[in-house]
Amino acid sequence: MARNGALAETYRSVVAAWECDVMGHLTIGCYFDRFADAAFALIEQLAPDLPPGAAWRTNRVLVRYRKELRAGDGMVARSGVIGSDGEAITIGHELSDPGSGEVTTLVEHRLAPRELPYGGRSEGRRALAASVTAWNSPGFDPIAEPSPAGRIIDSGRDRVKAAELDERGELMLSGYVHRFACACLFVCGAFGMTPAYMRANRRGFSTFETRLELLAPSPGAGDGLVVTSRLLAAGNSSLRMLHEMRQAKSGEALARFHQAGVHFDLEARRSAPLPAELRETARALVG
Repeated sequence: MARNGALAETYRSVVAAWECDVMGHLTIGCYFDRFADAAFALIEQLAPDLPPGAAWRTNRVLVRYRKELRAGDGMVARSGVIGSDGEAITIGHELSDPGSGEVTTLVEHRLAPRELPYGGRSEGRRALAASVTAWNSPGFDPIAEPSPAGRIIDSGRDRVKAAELDERGELMLSGYVHRFACACLFVCGAFGMTPAYMRANRRGFSTFETRLELLAPSPGAGDGLVVTSRLLAAGNSSLRMLHEMRQAKSGEALARFHQAGVHFDLEARRSAPLPAELRETARALVG
C-alpha cells in the first residue's frame, strides 16, 4: 500500500513470449500498458475516491531503459508521485528484477486532470499533489529540434482498431508506441539497415530512451493515422530519431515520440559500431 514519502508496489508480472519483437526482447509498446496500470494502481491507493481513468489523462511519458527484458523475465513496478504542477502530477515508476532487485527501467509519467462532470473530488487531487516522494533519476537532457534540411520519412499509415482502445474508448498508450516502434524500422531501412541486412549480419536496434508527448485528444476506433519520422543524429553506434503521428483526415498533430537506441549485436546482446557506409548514409539523412 502506498504511503506518503515512499514508492509503492503497483505492478508485478512477467514478459510473455508473444510480447517480444524481432530483436528478441520486450517490445517498447508493451512497456506502456504496464506504466498505465502502475499509475492507476498508485492513484487508487493514494486517492481511492478518484476513478483513475475518468479523472486523469497521460500527456507525457519519459523512459530510460537500462536493461533489456526477455521472454520469461519477471518485473515489479514501484511508483510514487514525484512532482506536481497545480492539479497535474508526475508519477515515477521504477521497474526492477524481482529476483535481484536490479532496476531495469526508470519512468517519469505526467498526468493532467480531466474535466469531471461532477464535483467533490478535489480532496483526492490535493492528496495526490501532497504525496510527493524522493526520486533518484539522472533526468532527461533537452533535445534539439530536427534540421529543416533533414529528410522526412513516411513510416506509418493505418486505422485504429477496437482492440486497441482502453476503458474510455481511447487509443491506449501502447497503441501509439507500437506504431512508433514500426516507424523506427522504416528509418533504419532508409539508410540501409534493412531487414535483409539485419538477418544476414545478426544485427538489430535496441532502444535505450523514449519520450512520448500526447498533443491532442486520443483517437478512437476507425480513425485513420499517419506517421512520419526524421533521423536526428547518428553516432558510432547510436541513433536518435523523432516520430510524429497525425490524423489522416484532418492532419491534426496527435503525438510526438523521441526514440534513442543503438545498432545492436543480436548474438552478443550489446551495441555494435555501425558499418561506415551505413553511418555516412544515416548522417546524410540528418541534414
